[in-house]
Amino acid sequence: MRIFKYPFWLLYRIWFYVLVALPIILLFPFLVISILKERWYPYFFKLARIWAKFILIGMGFNYSIKKLQTLDPKASYMFVANHTSMADIMMMLIAVKNPFVFVGKKELANIPLFGFFYKRTCILVDRSSAKSRQAVFLRAQKRLKQGLSICIFPEGGVPDESVVLDTFKDGAFRLAINHQIPIVPISFLDNKKRFSYTFFSGGPGRMRAMIHPFVSTEGLTIDDTRTLNKQAYQLILTSLEKKS
Repeated sequence: MRIFKYPFWLLYRIWFYVLVALPIILLFPFLVISILKERWYPYFFKLARIWAKFILIGMGFNYSIKKLQTLDPKASYMFVANHTSMADIMMMLIAVKNPFVFVGKKELANIPLFGFFYKRTCILVDRSSAKSRQAVFLRAQKRLKQGLSICIFPEGGVPDESVVLDTFKDGAFRLAINHQIPIVPISFLDNKKRFSYTFFSGGPGRMRAMIHPFVSTEGLTIDDTRTLNKQAYQLILTSLEKKS
């Protein structure tokens, strides 16, 4: 029976890229205007949230957000989440209304159309380059000073399908300590099942995100980085292991 699902999965993946491209084409003039000046980024962010909703609804994902603590719309945060799916970017944009900037791998800038805006609005990192990783801190600091938040997938990539949650890198937590901003752990409970990086897999259904209680960095120093890392990691891991 599985062989009969292959055409569905193929068409489903193609449909995803159609949904990614279509709103960008339709909104292209407004998107371009919104990135002309850095202070206009919140307008770009609102358009990005419309783009994300269009994709998730079009894919048949019945998304829901459970908030265990409410975000202050005027505050800056460090958002961290597990990374398992091509839909993680969209789900993050849906889950969080506070304008934030993604820190992401530079390879995504090569994607046609999407990459044009990605490289102009996100903080790109070459994980193989120490110089590039250091530059991320400088660009993130600039964005935080502008009142924005930062989003990092701290696993540093997409783990193997058999891995529930990979080890977190320390960068997000050092940055949060430096700026004394709260860590907001977010669990994506169904993204791997709905639309993982395994080509012949996935399908419509529920897609849940959980915003955990914030982890304070007040009074912490760089020496507390690993403790903070483990605290956020455990919150996300526990929710993934308990999901039903």
